[in-house]
Amino acid sequence: MAYQIAALPGDGIGVEVMREGLRVLHAAGDALGIRFQIDEIPCGGQFYLEHGSRDWPEGSEERVAAADVVFLGAVGWPDPEGVGRPVTMADGNMAGWSPVIGTRAALDLYANIRPVKLYPGVPNKIHGLPVKVWDPNKVDMVIVRENTEDLYAGIGGKLRRAGSTEVAVDTRIVTRRGSERVIRKAFEIASQREGAPGDGKKRVTCIAKDNVLHGCRFFVEIFHEIGLEYPDIEKDTAIVDAFTQWLMQKPEWYDVCVVTNMFGDIVTDLASVLQGGMGLAVGANVGEEHAMFEPIHGSAPKHAGKDKANPIATILAVREGLSWLGYRKEDAGLLSAADAIDEAVRDLLVTGAPLTYDLVGPKNAATCSAVGKAVAERARASLS
Repeated sequence: MAYQIAALPGDGIGVEVMREGLRVLHAAGDALGIRFQIDEIPCGGQFYLEHGSRDWPEGSEERVAAADVVFLGAVGWPDPEGVGRPVTMADGNMAGWSPVIGTRAALDLYANIRPVKLYPGVPNKIHGLPVKVWDPNKVDMVIVRENTEDLYAGIGGKLRRAGSTEVAVDTRIVTRRGSERVIRKAFEIASQREGAPGDGKKRVTCIAKDNVLHGCRFFVEIFHEIGLEYPDIEKDTAIVDAFTQWLMQKPEWYDVCVVTNMFGDIVTDLASVLQGGMGLAVGANVGEEHAMFEPIHGSAPKHAGKDKANPIATILAVREGLSWLGYRKEDAGLLSAADAIDEAVRDLLVTGAPLTYDLVGPKNAATCSAVGKAVAERARASLS
């Protein structure tokens, strides 16, 4: 049997990390006799600059919807005529909106699931600067972010008079249906885990700004309603600004966290520091029928084409995608491939080489492709 993979490399380093993610995918598949048919779809700011009307080819929506699983690299490219601004399309959206936000909406990928886990062997220095030494035994949580509404619902606009923008409005949308299903997803994930690293308790923490915002108050109300369905799971709430402090001070308290879209976007980037930076952080966009997996880092145009970006987040995104597809299709081979990739990454980090500059600094840095090859070789060997 062959599985259909939609690969969206995107812009900048997205192309390079996607190459390594697919290298590892094929290595694991070949060892197990599993075939993957790759439908690679160009997209993002560079595509828009070249073609001028769309940020991915006509018919891409249907191609993505037909895939068994979707992998995304990264999107976003500097506007050559706008200092510090990304390429923007005629409708005002950033070029790259269609494959990312558009796909989340079109396929109803309502839950953005971010595992935050510190692997043994991750260096305690990021970019050569000392950071707090977190214990791998204390960093193991999942943050579940609502993925289709809030400030990303796309409702708003600008008031322009005499060629000048006078007012810009973004309308926040928090619905009962959207809140209920993502909160329930968080409780379901907690029910399958072993609990928080600090005390072993199954716990769901609701993160919001309910001391100020109506949408957050509504979200927290729904959280407590849904929580009644799970009497064996502890319920916890946190104001989002205070949460950012507690997250850094006592990560071992957290098991599963659930949060609205915009605040979730912010706190998950912060949480990546706990696991060694964005080069190791994965985002899973999951619905009932479809899923898209990606590294949470951006396209990093200044590093593009230099073969220096860290591909581990993309490789782990492939691992998460294979696990999701394996459970969905009841395919033990896919689950074995996912486990082998996870173990290969663990082994590489404990070994300490080859690793990219963000983990070991420029002096000892390996290339993006060297890291991808090393993980692929380890995964293949463990499955052969």
